[in-house]
Amino acid sequence: MESMLNKLKSTVTKVTADVTSAVMGNPVTREFDVGRHIASGGNGLAWKIFNGTKKSTKQEVAVFVFDKKLIDKYQKFEKDQIIDSLKRGVQQLTRLRHPRLLTVQHPLEESRDCLAFCTEPVCASLANVLGSWDNLPSPLPSDIKEYKLYDVETKYGLLQVSEGLSFLHSSVKMVHGNITPENIILNKSGAWKIMGFDFCIQSTNPSEQEPKFPCKEWDPNLPSLCLPNPEYLAPEYILSVSCETASDMYSLGAVMYAVFNKGKPIFEVNKQDIYKSFSRQLDQLSRLSSGTLQSIPEEVREHVKLLLNVAPAVRPDADQMTKIPFFDDVGAMTLQYFDSLFQRDNLQKSQFFKGLPKVLPKLPKRVIIQRILPCLTSEFVNPDMVPFVLPNVLLIAEECTKEEYIKLILPELGPVFKQQEPIQASNMILLIFLQKMDLLLTKTPPDEIKNSVLPMVYRALEAPSIQIQELCLNIIPTFANLIDYPSMKNSLIPRIKNACLQTSSLAVRVNSLVCLGKILEYLDKWFVLDDILPFLQQIPSKEPAVLMGILGIYKCTFTHKKLGITKEQLAGKVLPHLIPLSIENNLNLNQFNSFICVIKDMLNRLEAEHKTKLEQLHVMQEQQKSLDIANQMSVSEEARSSSTGNQASLTLEEKQKLAKEQEQAQKLKSQQPLKPQTTTVTPPVKQTKDLTDTLIDNMSSLSSRPINQAQVASSNSFSSVPSMGVGMGFSSPIDNTKRNMTNGLNTNMGFQTAGFTMGAGLATQNFFSGPSAGATKMNIVPPANMPNYGPMNAASAISPLTQQNRPPDMSALDNLFGPQKPKVSMKQLAQQKSSQWVNQFVPPPGSPNTSNTALGPQMNMMGQPGFGIQGNPFFSPQNFAQPADTMTNSSSASNDLKDLFG
Repeated sequence: MESMLNKLKSTVTKVTADVTSAVMGNPVTREFDVGRHIASGGNGLAWKIFNGTKKSTKQEVAVFVFDKKLIDKYQKFEKDQIIDSLKRGVQQLTRLRHPRLLTVQHPLEESRDCLAFCTEPVCASLANVLGSWDNLPSPLPSDIKEYKLYDVETKYGLLQVSEGLSFLHSSVKMVHGNITPENIILNKSGAWKIMGFDFCIQSTNPSEQEPKFPCKEWDPNLPSLCLPNPEYLAPEYILSVSCETASDMYSLGAVMYAVFNKGKPIFEVNKQDIYKSFSRQLDQLSRLSSGTLQSIPEEVREHVKLLLNVAPAVRPDADQMTKIPFFDDVGAMTLQYFDSLFQRDNLQKSQFFKGLPKVLPKLPKRVIIQRILPCLTSEFVNPDMVPFVLPNVLLIAEECTKEEYIKLILPELGPVFKQQEPIQASNMILLIFLQKMDLLLTKTPPDEIKNSVLPMVYRALEAPSIQIQELCLNIIPTFANLIDYPSMKNSLIPRIKNACLQTSSLAVRVNSLVCLGKILEYLDKWFVLDDILPFLQQIPSKEPAVLMGILGIYKCTFTHKKLGITKEQLAGKVLPHLIPLSIENNLNLNQFNSFICVIKDMLNRLEAEHKTKLEQLHVMQEQQKSLDIANQMSVSEEARSSSTGNQASLTLEEKQKLAKEQEQAQKLKSQQPLKPQTTTVTPPVKQTKDLTDTLIDNMSSLSSRPINQAQVASSNSFSSVPSMGVGMGFSSPIDNTKRNMTNGLNTNMGFQTAGFTMGAGLATQNFFSGPSAGATKMNIVPPANMPNYGPMNAASAISPLTQQNRPPDMSALDNLFGPQKPKVSMKQLAQQKSSQWVNQFVPPPGSPNTSNTALGPQMNMMGQPGFGIQGNPFFSPQNFAQPADTMTNSSSASNDLKDLFG
């Protein structure tokens, strides 16, 4: 690690030392900051090229520095010759202005140690790119070492050199005199620029006449920096001491050969015996074969052969070379158009930018970034051109890395994000950005997304253009996963809701609902339940498309695993909203079926969840009940165990109470669930003896006997309720003139086949709250649809605990239907009947039933006042169904009562 740090330190120190020693004291350093050594160029690669910036504007530049230490080995006059030659070349370059010539931004400055001038930013010289690395820093910069020329760069670079020569030959009337890879500079954008005018020759004839260029004889005694490179020099320079514009074209042919042969020139020249070398070269050129030019592309091979022709008149001129088919490449022509873009009007530019997306995929990435992207972003200053330029910039951004995008593209897009004028251009910009929103959100840093990208989306949602709103709503779901949750919740969703409620466009409203439905999965469950679902009830529109959008959101929320709707929400808000919507007249059959399907699914889940909850509660209650019984038993056992040791301390009442608690707990524990009992219905026993006439006579004699006060008091316990009564009897017709009496009861108080009823009767009709003892063994024939239940006697209904095992009193029926016994007088029989009724309904004093709850006015089964029936098993709904009709003769009951009680 230390060795690497030391190596890095030494490299930085060396570079700093080189810069300091070379530029220190030069006036250039007053206005420019000199940076890293990046390349070399010029005649003999004598100029070191540094990157730099202008102090006042921070504009990027390239600083060319010639260190005078390189010529320390020469004598003074030779040094002066070299310096004069270098100065001449830079001064001539400074005077010339053309896109194909290297642009000088600060003229040559001389100090004691160096010469320096500043130009546009550059990358390297063509010689460096082709493998000549003289006067370069060590270690070699990776961008030069790994630099590779693409075909389109080569084609357009040679075209640019040809155009530069055409400018010199035609407009300036000048021969460059030293066209070599060292004097061709690649600027930062990759354009090829001409420099090195050290040996240029100006025409001596006036401009209207044929140009004439004086040529100096080759002097091998001059320093190499004072002579042009002979490997690219035309033969006539040496052999005939003449030159013309065609001489530069020969040099161009030699450069083209070197470019396609990895930097190797076509001929090696011995500088010690240059005349012999050129004579041999002339012979080879006259017999130049296609095999020698095998490495040159076939479509330009013949043109290169013409350029290398011995006769200058055969060589194509610069203007002709710019028009050869080799340069009619789509990529080369595209780059050429960009270089002349400033000369075009807006219409021409717009047409060109529309077709550019078809060309960009055919160009190398480095060419696009270096050459095309800067030209495109420079057009952002023209608001009318932004809609045509922006799609191309975003297309380039897709191929860039995130770092390249942040460094090269995002700073240029900042003003475009905020552009709102002119309105038409602004709307088009919004549409373009929305279509590429996933790209922006993927490669833009979070801070820039929040500050630049999302505000543009919000502006699109609030735009007056329906088309922009629709596009925005359609595109938002495609990049919703890239938006941070706070921005979506607090900024995006409210604007979507607002667009849905305030728009007059059905398409915008429907797209808003669809958009919400698609981004539900990125939202929190409770935010959806508390904010999104209540919003659906605010939508005023009832069009089928809107209703189906609402249904879609409900269904998505209901079925989504992450979201879901609680049963409270379903029952209280969702279903009350969906059910009325489902019967809207605008819905067709399929839409209605969709509504009903979702509603049924919701109801099924609601039923299942709530039923499960109730079952769980029931199980918990049963478990709690068992625990309570067990605890009660354990407490009783503990009390009993504690009382055995200290029985003297318990009173008799406490011991009885304890015993009753134990008995009750034991019964509750062993109690089985009640089940309906099946009973066998037996037909009524036919009696051979008919006592009807005898009973009528006996009862008529009893009617004349008065009833004492006690009986009246007991009879007062029967309430006389107007318009209400209990009709009990058989449905067979009754003869009013001859009423058959059985056991002292009216036949209309028997059992009707249709069941039990409480129908309306006369105002004077009396009602009983219980049957007589004589009716307890009366057989009942139930209807076909009436369940059978086990019979219960009146005594068990009144006191189920104390009389549970007592057999029913069958003496009355035995007296009526049993075997013949000694006859009892009718007086005794009536007294027995009266006492039985009174004892049955009026408990003796001191008994627990003295509250008269069994006989007092109660609420009947229909919620109306009536007599209490809870103590009487015959009036329970288990034993009676609703009768088919009411009593046939309401006056018979009152007559019977008068016969009994007076």
